[in-house]
Amino acid sequence: MTITTLSSRQFNQDASKAKKAAQEGPVVITDRGRPAHVLLTFDDYKRLTGAHTRIADLLAMPGAEEVELEIPQWAEPARAAELG
Repeated sequence: MTITTLSSRQFNQDASKAKKAAQEGPVVITDRGRPAHVLLTFDDYKRLTGAHTRIADLLAMPGAEEVELEIPQWAEPARAAELG
């Protein structure tokens, strides 16, 4: 893993360079020579936070409406539950 350090000015002038560097590891962005922010890929962020993908997030993704989902019909009729 490579850690890249960029000044705020460098980051503002070449954000694509920062995004490419984030593919190799964290990018530390400094403000007046002091670390102020860290740029990570989203996968690295999820790994660090232990975040799990929620189905609502997946359904909200662009293009989700184009996914075909076939739900098979249940062959057996529903029955009343026996509570006694």
